[in-house]
Amino acid sequence: MLAKQNTWQRIRRRIRRIFDFFSPIRRNVRVMKLYLIRHGETVDNVTQVYAGVRDSPLTVQGVLQAERLGRYLTASEQRFTHVFASDLQRAVKTAEALLAAQTNDNGSVPVTVRQLPILREQDFGFYEGKPFYARQRDLKKSGKDAHRLRHQDEPGFQDVESKESMATRTNAFVAEHLRPLLQDTVSEQQPIVIIVSHGIILSHLWRSILGMFSKHTVALAPGLSVGSGGVTPLEYLGGWSNTGYLELDITSPVLGTGLESNSKDMAPPQSSDKADEGTSNTLPSTSTLLIRTVNGKEHLRGLKRARGVGSSQHDEGQKKIETFFKKTKTG
Repeated sequence: MLAKQNTWQRIRRRIRRIFDFFSPIRRNVRVMKLYLIRHGETVDNVTQVYAGVRDSPLTVQGVLQAERLGRYLTASEQRFTHVFASDLQRAVKTAEALLAAQTNDNGSVPVTVRQLPILREQDFGFYEGKPFYARQRDLKKSGKDAHRLRHQDEPGFQDVESKESMATRTNAFVAEHLRPLLQDTVSEQQPIVIIVSHGIILSHLWRSILGMFSKHTVALAPGLSVGSGGVTPLEYLGGWSNTGYLELDITSPVLGTGLESNSKDMAPPQSSDKADEGTSNTLPSTSTLLIRTVNGKEHLRGLKRARGVGSSQHDEGQKKIETFFKKTKTG
């Protein structure tokens, strides 16, 4: 065992020397691993009511999902350098569960969660906390639209947040938080970034990220298809399951280092919904985007809903969740 450890230590030292040799190049080209993750299951998910800015807590099942994902990513040697989350508790608790799987030897976590209101879910306004409405057979409008027509003149009615508003928020997040990490000329640490948020706003965030790249520089990992036969536009990769994730690899030359193309040769934004256009977050045209995983759920294999309590709100006062269902040994 000791001989094996010594061998691995020698290999790691050699790898470190190789990385140090290429350090100047690494400073000029940033390589980012990015995960867009939806929160774990919530009480409102189970009861099927609209929960946008409403602060619905995780269920027991939701905590199990988050803990599973944390262990899965840690086992793949992904050490997070930056963690962003919506400031709603379902996203924060999910992010904290991911970090808990990366606890250092001294009991501390490597980074803290940046809680940002800008990453909140779409505001459903009048419909917050109300049940989903089914499409009525005699109307072409959705149940929600038909309900709006009946109630829009009532006192206190607040409409649903627009696509334009959400696009403004996600474009601002990219400009203020992601793009600076890709243009950092000081740190030699390549960022591994986690963003924990909500299904609808994550779809808009994905389109904001996609808009930074030229179409010919975006690729799918081998064996990965999008939609039926791979014909679905990249802008619409599909929904996020609870703790489902979109895994992306981004490379971008740092401006001013000479590795990018002409400084004026920036990537034209991808075509997308008009609501998502108008961003100025474009990267140098030599930047690349590789889509590795869409709605990743490998960590949920074999996870069954706990009978009776799986859908109930998680109580942080109970014992650690992964031992919750273990039988007490007797004798």
